[in-house]
Amino acid sequence: MVIDLVLIGLGITLEPFPLTAFILVLGAERGIIKGLAFIVGWVACLVAVTAGVLLLTNGQPVQQATAPSTAALAVKLAAGLVLIGIGVHQWRRRGRPRKPPAWTARLDRMSLWTAAGLAAFLQPWVLVGAGAATICSASLSTPGDYLALVVFFLLATSGYLAMELYATFAPAAAGARLQQLRTWMDTHRDQVIVALSLLLGLWLVGKSSYLLAVA
Repeated sequence: MVIDLVLIGLGITLEPFPLTAFILVLGAERGIIKGLAFIVGWVACLVAVTAGVLLLTNGQPVQQATAPSTAALAVKLAAGLVLIGIGVHQWRRRGRPRKPPAWTARLDRMSLWTAAGLAAFLQPWVLVGAGAATICSASLSTPGDYLALVVFFLLATSGYLAMELYATFAPAAAGARLQQLRTWMDTHRDQVIVALSLLLGLWLVGKSSYLLAVA
């Protein structure tokens, strides 16, 4: 479980689309406050999903070779297949020009509620679903599982927290550096999406298929 949560958490925080959106939010009028609202919305989604899973499992790990265990593995397998499909699709579309989303023209007028809602909208839900299926194996009576969940939350939010703190305490330097990061991501977005999607997709498909086969 720990390795899966670490990989999924890293995948969530490195997704190019929400990262680029967050950089744009930070550069808008009252960007620091809007960035904080974005992070709150981002974390709220992760907390809601995790809490829902733990309520369903009553804080106990699902037993192997049972219907809930098989369902969790099937969800991870499906998520892996979707990620592979996204990677292949993005590879075929690499290099094509993109229009900026319409909401980027309204960043300065964006409310805090809209910033939080944008985080929920841009959440990589395929990865979050895989994370939720993985959390089915967590036990609230085990300190190690608590630590794994904390690490998952920190990894899934680390990129946004780092940029928010940087922009808060070094706004002049952060503005230039974040603009450079956005330029790099715009140039290499296809490669990042392909790499993340295929690597995580193949991992989830391979591991889930093996566990389903031996169950």
